[in-house]
Amino acid sequence: MNWRELGERLRDKVSDGLSAAVDADRALIGSMAAGIEFAATRSALDRGAVWREGEPLKLLLAGYSGTRNTGADVRVEEMIKQLRFLFGDDWLELSILTIDPERTRGYFRTVRQLVLPKIFPKFLVETVHEHHGVLACEGSMFKSKFANALSTMMTGALGLANAEGKLSVAYGGEAGQMDPALQDLVRRYARESLMLVRNDNSKKVLGELGVPAVIGTDTAWTYDPGPSPEADRLLEEAGYDGRKLVICCPIHAFWWPVKPDVAKGVSHWLTGSHADTHYASVYFHKGGDEVEAKQAAYLERFGAAVRRYAQEQDAFVAIVGMEALDRVAAEPLSEILGGVPVWCSDEHVHTTLVGLLRRADRVVTSRYHAAVTSMPALVPSIGITMDERIPNLMADRGHPELALRVDDPDLDQALYDVLNWVDAHEEAVRDGILDSVVRNLERMGKMGQLLVDQVRAYHPTFPFRKGLGSDGDPWDHLPPLHPELAAGVARVRADHAA
Repeated sequence: MNWRELGERLRDKVSDGLSAAVDADRALIGSMAAGIEFAATRSALDRGAVWREGEPLKLLLAGYSGTRNTGADVRVEEMIKQLRFLFGDDWLELSILTIDPERTRGYFRTVRQLVLPKIFPKFLVETVHEHHGVLACEGSMFKSKFANALSTMMTGALGLANAEGKLSVAYGGEAGQMDPALQDLVRRYARESLMLVRNDNSKKVLGELGVPAVIGTDTAWTYDPGPSPEADRLLEEAGYDGRKLVICCPIHAFWWPVKPDVAKGVSHWLTGSHADTHYASVYFHKGGDEVEAKQAAYLERFGAAVRRYAQEQDAFVAIVGMEALDRVAAEPLSEILGGVPVWCSDEHVHTTLVGLLRRADRVVTSRYHAAVTSMPALVPSIGITMDERIPNLMADRGHPELALRVDDPDLDQALYDVLNWVDAHEEAVRDGILDSVVRNLERMGKMGQLLVDQVRAYHPTFPFRKGLGSDGDPWDHLPPLHPELAAGVARVRADHAA
């Protein structure tokens, strides 16, 4: 018997019994809860790091870094920029969790990067103990749509800070559907955290768990990729000649959430099977013929609409993969579109990818941050969504009709119609985008005010400069904006004042 036969036989034996007996998500959540209880008990004698006047504040950023997810990385870069602007470089010592330090090499400069182990509760217990506070920084913060483990990690970090009486802030995240065990973890351990969420729906979801929240926003709004000559070079090499530029940002829309499967993990380890759905450790994407059929239909409809529109408009089409994982969707979509260029985050940094998005005339995206990061350049974007984030964003813009569904059987016609609708209403769409950008920048400033107030509540003598906090101006809580964006903000504010 060879190793593959042994692995398949072992998988068959354990698939029913072992997977039923060992729910790795529940075990991880239970272990995290136990770690928080331990920290609460220990804190009576030892709170760990305690801030003292005259020293920098040590904050731990807990999020989804290290997967080359452009949106996650950009929003954290901008959070760091805002924190340094508010606190001052001399009074802040930041650490960030990363899944893979090779993939965050060169990112988050001046921030200490800590490798997050796959089994993280004990690591978090000790790491939070060494810091003065925690900021959860991933956008998809409290939801089971992608992976319970990620939300468990961020909730656990917040809960550990609460257990030790430390600063605990969820900064610009989102809440959605959660499995019961995750709901219970959030309900029990995150109630004392300052929850700054991106929209009303997130506030409602947390409120139903007894966890109060305040409306804030994402933190990527201030991002400026700069001139990005690399984006210009890629376009030139691809043969772009100045025509209308349509950039598509597809995803694998149907293989979420990532779930643990011990039996598959054993089989994969022994034989290499399930490689097409393997995520990490014993975690696997959803797979199977039904999942792949749905994905193929989504890409075919996506491609059919863009191909038809591009032919009529004589447009140049390209694809941007906002996360390394998106290559599995980007390459098949490229084939459907006749072999258009693909630029993906596994090979290109976020300055390049956002630079490409901001050179587009239209962005058609299933990635939330492709819309967010292109909006400051007033690029009209259309969303094809699998969850609530893009609809929430489009509603904020006043364009709910620009959020389509990945599983719409008429997606090809709907997307084609919406592309033409945007052409007919382009000026109004751009006006709505600018208004939304300005509102979200002000919300980001207000988040800065609330953060300053929260730090003062824990550390009244922290040396913030005058004018910061709830008594100040929210616009004074943002780092300097790019001149073109600042000019747009001034124009909108003047119009509103008039």
